[in-house]
Amino acid sequence: MNLKSNEIYSPDMPMGLDFALAQNQAAKDYFYGLPEAAQQRVIQHTHMIQSKDEMQAFADSLVKTGTLFS
Repeated sequence: MNLKSNEIYSPDMPMGLDFALAQNQAAKDYFYGLPEAAQQRVIQHTHMIQSKDEMQAFADSLVKTGTLFS
């Protein structure tokens, strides 16, 4: 998959996660700096998220914990 932060859209990226990362540059930078396998684990986790607010909190947590999926 190998997602890159400068891509406008990737069909492999859940839209909710993409929007949430767009609201938090540090989380976006963190996510796109992860190895592909770690990005996939983040994406897999998003399938359990059921609201926009929960998705934003999850994206924000990426940088708060820093080691969540690396």
